[in-house]
Amino acid sequence: MELDAVRNSYARWAPVYDATFGKITHAGRRAAVDHINVRGGDVLEVGVGTGLSLEAYDPGLRVTGVDYSPAMLRKARARVARLGLRQVAGLRRMDARKLDFPDASFDTVAAMHVLSVVPEPERVMAEIARVLRPGGQVVITNHFKHERGVWAGLARVAAPLERVLGWHSDFEIGTVLREDALDVVDQRGLPPMGMMTFLVLEKRAG
Repeated sequence: MELDAVRNSYARWAPVYDATFGKITHAGRRAAVDHINVRGGDVLEVGVGTGLSLEAYDPGLRVTGVDYSPAMLRKARARVARLGLRQVAGLRRMDARKLDFPDASFDTVAAMHVLSVVPEPERVMAEIARVLRPGGQVVITNHFKHERGVWAGLARVAAPLERVLGWHSDFEIGTVLREDALDVVDQRGLPPMGMMTFLVLEKRAG
């Protein structure tokens, strides 16, 4: 999906995102943030959206969020101001294919329900690996293509609506596993019924 299409899609969804997709993706966000809170350190959330996850981060963390959608970022900034979230170091508009951070800037990068939305997810993963410190982790929650079962059938139905929904229903998990510097350390299904996947990749030292 092209970047302008993503921006336009999320401009439409921003007013109702929290009450719709936000509810569906709650389990994934909760699992990701719980994992990150144990790790501590500097965190980058790619595709921060309306900031639904921000208040769940431990106050001792230093969290930076990026998103390409101005409409989503407006809601995220309002949330941070309303709740006084001191763990949020900043929220910036940014193309995830060209992250404006030096190499090895973060201990953890979170990518929650975003990789099947962005254009060129392979480039996004390369950038995530670049800004991650050696020994750091990428924490991913996402819907990936199911080959069989009820989710496979629903994905086929949703496929023609990709541009409206703003995501790829047939997104392959192999797309995010191609980065040579990253090794899988955890992978499991999330409720309901394994619809989403929780995935942790770790950057090798050196």
